[in-house]
Amino acid sequence: MPATRVIPCLDVAAGRVVKGVRFQGLQDAGDPVELAARYAESGADEITFLDVTATVEARGTLLEVVQRTAEQVFVPLTVGGGVRSADDVGRLLQAGADKIGVNSAALARPELVAEIADRYGAQVCVLSLDVLHDPRSPSGWSVTTHGGRTNTGVDALEWAERAISLGAGELLLNSIDADGTKAGYDLRLIEAVRAVSSVPLIASGGAGGLEHFAPAVQAGADAVLAASVFHRGLLTIGQVKAALADAGVVVR
Repeated sequence: MPATRVIPCLDVAAGRVVKGVRFQGLQDAGDPVELAARYAESGADEITFLDVTATVEARGTLLEVVQRTAEQVFVPLTVGGGVRSADDVGRLLQAGADKIGVNSAALARPELVAEIADRYGAQVCVLSLDVLHDPRSPSGWSVTTHGGRTNTGVDALEWAERAISLGAGELLLNSIDADGTKAGYDLRLIEAVRAVSSVPLIASGGAGGLEHFAPAVQAGADAVLAASVFHRGLLTIGQVKAALADAGVVVR
């Protein structure tokens, strides 16, 4: 069984790490370079960097911040936000990213997933799924874009399956309903996506205590991602790994 990864997430706006609840009420949480270096030193298996306002502001990811971050960390770095083309992916890889997350642009033009996978390899292409409970959707969940602001009406499970068939090598599954609430991961959502996914699945949204991480893995996550609990010093990466190990989960 592969080791479960523990991944801190840096939601970045205007060059600063921010955190809110359900992508609203964003508050400053620090410098991305400093936080990334601290997390890498404390045992993070990967770091995810999401430019949460790039799509809303119709601009690309802040390459300079990505480059400075990559210079300070020596664990895999996933970058997303504002990626619209395979050329954008190339620029981010040159800046130091290892994997690239796509969401809004891939929904608008699904062929982008295939273009990224064909040019750089499926392992580079991470499909970012910001999912909202929606009783009108066949599965009960719809995909959102623009930092959770726009409900596309696209069924989350159908889109996940299609993106994987196009070449997505990993899914970053974020529950908009649970995001920032610290009430725990959406286990039903994780189970549902796991049932249709043949690629690694990262669970995101809702982590608030040590008791929340193992159930996410047991529901089908290959990695657990969190932000607020790390940024605010409520938990450390070491504590999360210890709690997972105590629950019988293999960690690095």
